[in-house]
Amino acid sequence: MCKNSQDIICSNAGTCHCGRCKCDNSDGNGLVYGKFCECDDRECIDDETEEICGGHGKCYCGNCYCQAGWHGDKCEFQCDITPWESKRRCTSPDGKVCSNRGICVCGECSCHDVDPTGDWGDIHGDTCECDERDCRAVYDRYSDDFCSGHGQCNCGRCDCKVGWYGKKCEHPRSCPLSTEESIRKCQGSATLPCSGRGKCECGKCTCYPPGDSRVYGKTCECDDRRCEDLDGVVCGGHGTCSCGRCVCEKAWFGTLCQHPRKCNLTEEQSNSLCESADGILCSGRGSCHCGKCLCSAEEWYVSGEFCDCDDRDCDKHDGLICTGNGICSCGNCECWDGWNGNACEIWLGTEYP
Repeated sequence: MCKNSQDIICSNAGTCHCGRCKCDNSDGNGLVYGKFCECDDRECIDDETEEICGGHGKCYCGNCYCQAGWHGDKCEFQCDITPWESKRRCTSPDGKVCSNRGICVCGECSCHDVDPTGDWGDIHGDTCECDERDCRAVYDRYSDDFCSGHGQCNCGRCDCKVGWYGKKCEHPRSCPLSTEESIRKCQGSATLPCSGRGKCECGKCTCYPPGDSRVYGKTCECDDRRCEDLDGVVCGGHGTCSCGRCVCEKAWFGTLCQHPRKCNLTEEQSNSLCESADGILCSGRGSCHCGKCLCSAEEWYVSGEFCDCDDRDCDKHDGLICTGNGICSCGNCECWDGWNGNACEIWLGTEYP
């Protein structure tokens, strides 16, 4: 009755008397406790200050829980950002700090190996939003039985293979088409099935995100989100979007109809607004029009206010920059709603109907 889960009597920190552990607290401070004497708060004492958690936190079962603005094993380090900014960086899309599966340390989530329910899990993600246990029919941390063997686990959600469906890909779907025929129908002239923006089921595409009318087409080939800037304005307010391309009004041009054809600036005034910090016009990779840089069309990857960015630096998935689910902004993927990951390859939105 005194053995812990490792069959060690009183965790080697006490003695057993009539089936109960009496913890070793010879100094009378009561820092060793627990049913099996498994908690030793002496681990929380700072060697330099000799205070518990450096005086900047509370100790529970040998672990320090630091006050806002402090971090470290013994709360010995002060954070260089405000508590508000730290919490903001750690807040997951559902509004929970580290998805309730980790601890926020100076703006970064430290995910639990053991979640608050006491279960082991493969928990990861910038805000601990991914839990691979959700992909297993019966959770066993030593098993690789993800998605019933009929799909791939992406951030705790099953992406089922053709012919299977269900939260954990447990249900077979009857389809007269072979897997190859189904994928061929979903791919069409695109490089990926459903243009990398949807799910292929029996030769038909269901576009991501469900219910968003901006993504459409037989193979999800039209994505009108490409007509929006980072503020969500469609074609700069000077045109209309047609299958992911802007059709500009006569007085405007550009990928997002962001440039006026007429300009009230002199050439000198215009060029002064196009010079980068090193004094080079549009970083030598574009031309200047009315104080705005027009980046070289021959080098498709050149972008940025001064043509100083290289979109090839953005992460790819399945050969697509930002997986086609976000905008490459100066080397970093800005993902659209519902998508996450360095290359916007992880779907975190609502489930398919």
